Amino acid sequence: MDTATAEWTAAHENDPVRHPGRRLAAWCAGLLLLGVSVVVGCRVADSDGFTPVPQVLAFLPWLLAPAGCALLLALLARWRLGMVWALAVLGLLAWYIEPYGKTDEPGGTPLAEFQVLTSNVQFGRGTDALVPEIRRHRPGIVFVEECEYSCQSTLRREFGDDYPYRQAVAAEGSKGSVILSRFPLRGTAGVSGTMGMPGAVADVDGHDVRLQLAHPMPPLPGQVDVWHRELARLREAAAATRTPMILAGDFNASQDHAAFRRILDTGLRDAARLAGHDRTPSWPARLAPAFGAQIDHVLVSRDFSANTARFLRLADTDHRALLVDITLHRRG
Repeated sequence: MDTATAEWTAAHENDPVRHPGRRLAAWCAGLLLLGVSVVVGCRVADSDGFTPVPQVLAFLPWLLAPAGCALLLALLARWRLGMVWALAVLGLLAWYIEPYGKTDEPGGTPLAEFQVLTSNVQFGRGTDALVPEIRRHRPGIVFVEECEYSCQSTLRREFGDDYPYRQAVAAEGSKGSVILSRFPLRGTAGVSGTMGMPGAVADVDGHDVRLQLAHPMPPLPGQVDVWHRELARLREAAAATRTPMILAGDFNASQDHAAFRRILDTGLRDAARLAGHDRTPSWPARLAPAFGAQIDHVLVSRDFSANTARFLRLADTDHRALLVDITLHRRG
């Protein structure tokens, strides 16, 4: 070995070895963290952002997987900045996975106890599976979304005597919806939207209870503004109501969406959360409960307590039905 070669070897023998595999791991970690950070950043900013952020926000808890994978890749690449970045993102995700909204219980005397069922039957296809569940549980009030003409005809034929009171928007496809009730109803204007969202006032053992079905447009690409507007109308209806209220249906939104949290900020409580099921997925049904998002909700005013919540799997629909036991209390 000549003198020049020996000197170069001595000078560079402590240099880090350039490993192509580490560089690739660092790049993959960075790309994963960048994507997750955009979504988490919108959550921190209390915003739903723009496509594809609203769609991904519904699955916020599941972002722990790519963030955890990014941390492992950063460790393999020995990328210190990436490790710190991944730990910060994981910490924020853990913080925001905590349930949102109030859970204080009403203190007044119990007045009436009954069940509420909400189910999206996907263009009416799940109606035949819904019928036996209604017979089995006999809920006091039933909210059915995407209940088109044949669905409404079936429910009228099967439950005309058991549920003599109803408020419906008769329409085809996803636009039809109906509220069935054992309690007397008087109709209200409901909430305007692309799909039917009827409303009513129920006489529950002599006490008025405002009912409102929720079915805003989903946050499809190009339709996010419509989704926001229709959720805002539901929020306005909740804020304007002074009587006890039940707002139930397919919200196409989870607690990780800012527009849905605005509804909770009116003082409504999520009955599933009150019953200990704040993160139980309701959609897509074929993957739940292993994976999915809770976008079907029964929201109640502070006049109600919730005892139990059950998510029911129905055939031929991509949503699980939600059945909750609630109690109406006298205002303190």
